[in-house]
Amino acid sequence: MSVEVAAGVLLRGDGDAREYLLARRPEGKVYAGYWEFPGGKLEPGETHEDALRRELLEELGIVVGAVCPWLRREFVYPHAKVRLQFFRVADWEGEVTAIEHSALSWNSLFAPPRVAPLLPANAPIVRALALPSFAAAAARGAPIKSG
Repeated sequence: MSVEVAAGVLLRGDGDAREYLLARRPEGKVYAGYWEFPGGKLEPGETHEDALRRELLEELGIVVGAVCPWLRREFVYPHAKVRLQFFRVADWEGEVTAIEHSALSWNSLFAPPRVAPLLPANAPIVRALALPSFAAAAARGAPIKSG
């Protein structure tokens, strides 16, 4: 059985100043101290988008506007198989705040992440952010599977 997860790739800035957000998992959670894209598990009856909106409000204190479904990823961890739907999020209200995470880090699209370690399922997504938009669009819908 797999766990369905919605994750938000928050983007801000323009041109060379474009950044994305990573959040550090808090103590007491599996992979505590690892960095991830914020989001979480779907609750019964929720769509991926509904879960994303709920999770970003709970975890970051923001109300999300328009979102764009981006990449899907399946990854098998020792404790669970997860199926992640990543969304690009550039429209929100409120100040991004670490409510459920131990820290937040804005990272340039054009440089390696400033933080480590990354949650294993998230590392290929960070690399995909550096692709030109047309290449990422071509990959949309095609699942990225763990090797």
